[in-house]
Amino acid sequence: MIRQPAASNDDLARSVELLREVATGAGPQRLLRLYTPVPTLALTRRESLMPGYDIAVAAAERLGFTPAIRPTGGRAVAYDETCLVFDLVEREEAHADPTAFFAQAGRTIVDALRGLGVDARLGEVPGEYCPGEYSINARGAVKLVGTSQRGVRGARLLSGMLAFGSVDSFVAVLTEANAALGLEWDPRTFGSMLTEAPGVSREDVEEALAGALIA
Repeated sequence: MIRQPAASNDDLARSVELLREVATGAGPQRLLRLYTPVPTLALTRRESLMPGYDIAVAAAERLGFTPAIRPTGGRAVAYDETCLVFDLVEREEAHADPTAFFAQAGRTIVDALRGLGVDARLGEVPGEYCPGEYSINARGAVKLVGTSQRGVRGARLLSGMLAFGSVDSFVAVLTEANAALGLEWDPRTFGSMLTEAPGVSREDVEEALAGALIA
């Protein structure tokens, strides 16, 4: 496991470096990286080609978020130093099913959060940011962990984000960015541990994820 408590502007680039290290055999068969990010609006390559992208970037900068292109798929995600971001990287055989990796990781994260008393469930909440079949939600009402992935020959990366504090600033930047990109979403679906399990600390979650994902 790699813990990176200090935020860095090279966070997303480091994710790709770890993916390549594992793919080439320079790294372990499976690793988990946990870090505290800088305020970021992480957009996808596909979104960077959409009309309105420049407006979304300008909104992010005005609201104090650094716009960046993330290496995984999905849609825009906002986070800052009150969040936990994790990268799970695993060696992968040729022609492996990426959906199976997504589903298994999702179920494992759900079980880890349930062990901490969170009513965590696997599945998309209608109207959530960065919608996906393998999102982790709370109570079937709010998105708690968003996951996305990227594969290269020999390895696969799954990245995720979990908020621990107020989500008001994330809602504000995503509202403007998604409007600029012509993408619909429901701001009420952005969940946080602050409301779902206020007695659970970041350290508790880190230990639970580490124990579950790299056991």
